[in-house]
Amino acid sequence: MSSVEPEQSPPAVEGETCAPDPEVVPRAERRKYTGEYKLRILEEAEQCTVPGQVGALLSREGLYSSHLSKWRRQRAAGQLQALSPHKRGRKAQEVSVEELARLQRENERLRARLEQAEMIIDVQKNSLGYLVCLWRTPRPKRRDDDSH
Repeated sequence: MSSVEPEQSPPAVEGETCAPDPEVVPRAERRKYTGEYKLRILEEAEQCTVPGQVGALLSREGLYSSHLSKWRRQRAAGQLQALSPHKRGRKAQEVSVEELARLQRENERLRARLEQAEMIIDVQKNSLGYLVCLWRTPRPKRRDDDSH
């Protein structure tokens, strides 16, 4: 098992101690245990008769007592496959071919509607810009306005 503490460089002069390496230790990966390993550890724990042997076993292997409890429950429930490591998180849902085809058709229909909406928005932006431009340009005076 890898150490979580930073490595120390060797002392420059004998008897002198050096400061620990200031580099950040990389984040440890989640440990994965095989079914065989779990069963072997459970068997070793059951063979411990002297007080403190289980603690020594756990310390040697870098495990917690909760690991043993969980693995014992899994073994008792007959979940042999649960003793092997598995991917965490939600399980992928199976999608039927018909459902996939329906979703693809709906996706295409929605893409077409989005394209149409974007075109309408572009036309509205352009026409608004044109109207603002007309409104801001000074109008020449008409002859009819001079007589009044």
